[in-house]
Amino acid sequence: MFRRAAVLAGVLVLVSAGAATASMDRGAGEDRELIVGGTLSSTTEAPWAIALINSGSAQSTGRWCGATLVKADKIITAAHCMIRPISSYRAIQGRPDLTKPRTGRSSAIKSIWIHPGYNRTDNRYDFAVLTLARPFTGVPTIQLETNPKADRRGAVPTVFGWGDTSNTGPDDVLQKLAVPDLGDAACLANKEYVGNGYAASTNVCAGYLDGRGDACQGDSGGPLVLNGRLLATVSWGKGCAERGYPGVYAEIASSAKALAAQLR
Repeated sequence: MFRRAAVLAGVLVLVSAGAATASMDRGAGEDRELIVGGTLSSTTEAPWAIALINSGSAQSTGRWCGATLVKADKIITAAHCMIRPISSYRAIQGRPDLTKPRTGRSSAIKSIWIHPGYNRTDNRYDFAVLTLARPFTGVPTIQLETNPKADRRGAVPTVFGWGDTSNTGPDDVLQKLAVPDLGDAACLANKEYVGNGYAASTNVCAGYLDGRGDACQGDSGGPLVLNGRLLATVSWGKGCAERGYPGVYAEIASSAKALAAQLR
């Protein structure tokens, strides 16, 4: 599996826009793919969707990971995306097509907070809160989902990202995909996922077991939204849109208090 950002040694891949991922990480840097099977979105529809770029990215656009604007000067992304010097990152808002650098707004990163419970062994609490050097004032933000019951089988949240599409859409362009919440049992039934740290209390299992669509490399840290709230962020999964391997997301509710403390 791989993180959806960059590739780590192991069995899993995490999802990010350019960061490395554990074998199940859809990570950053090396394996880079976008949302697979999605449709075009816009920064009018999702103004709080943030592209996190990095000067060390192999992509010409700098694509690295996704993030979410939760306060004018705060964004939430994946902890596994933060593997480079702080000066190498920039947050981009209002740029649905990353190949058009003259559009949108940009900010350097002032500080980084990594969830104290995060580690690359079990991939849990995969959160980082970044403080922007230049707040995105006047831009709509999104509220955190604090109710753990929101993660329920049958709900259909939507994931947003600029990641790899595996030729199902244009690269480096904001896309969205509705991914059914499969319930924790679907991921807990997978021995690889359990072995790589999937936990009902900290993760959301969402996607399609038939492989029709999924988040992918370059999407790590991006928003999974349900009923106008940030339900979770893209974390990891095995490959992208592989049959029998849904996406694993970091659940906001389980870390809501710790995250909220960083937004004061």
